[in-house]
Amino acid sequence: MMNRWNIPNWLENEVIARDICCVYCGIQFGSGSARKSKASWEHITNDARIVTRENIALCCVSCNASKGTRLLDDWIASPYCLNKSITPQSVADIVKQALPQPPGYP
Repeated sequence: MMNRWNIPNWLENEVIARDICCVYCGIQFGSGSARKSKASWEHITNDARIVTRENIALCCVSCNASKGTRLLDDWIASPYCLNKSITPQSVADIVKQALPQPPGYP
């Protein structure tokens, strides 16, 4: 079985267990009544054909709407991320792995 985004059940369950808060801003899902704290499916690299544990994540509706179809490193440099203090160092490990790392980066 797959969900409507073609994510297989086993992967959906794995990601739900791993991502208990937004992989970008860190807000805990359901921590408020606002829609923006609800979890939404995210392709870290914007390619719906890449359905792997390295590319599928959960983020809040607010971050997902802001990122849209932009490349991850372009979005991280956006005013939205600046305003929310989202940096390459502050994101979840799954996102850090998707960011290009400069030479010598620990």
